[in-house]
Amino acid sequence: MITLNRLGHNDEPFKLNPDMIVTVESTPDTVLTLATGAKVVVAETPDDVAQAVHEYRADVLSDAFRRRRPERRPAGPHGGRDAPHLAAVDDEPS
Repeated sequence: MITLNRLGHNDEPFKLNPDMIVTVESTPDTVLTLATGAKVVVAETPDDVAQAVHEYRADVLSDAFRRRRPERRPAGPHGGRDAPHLAAVDDEPS
């Protein structure tokens, strides 16, 4: 979620899911059009909104990559990989 302020209500910030933003216009006030069709007038500039969305997405991706990274095992004779699995084979046919 990103934190924004409704125009004229700087002391009452609100959180917005940036995936709901369809357009950001400067008319000269910044007007956000949401996927629901609702329009929200905010105190931030369009560039401020874009920067907040960019930082939010970068944080989400960073967190996803950090969680995805497997724990590193100490390097052994196989370079950190598991040893090959071998099975006995009977040389004589039954």
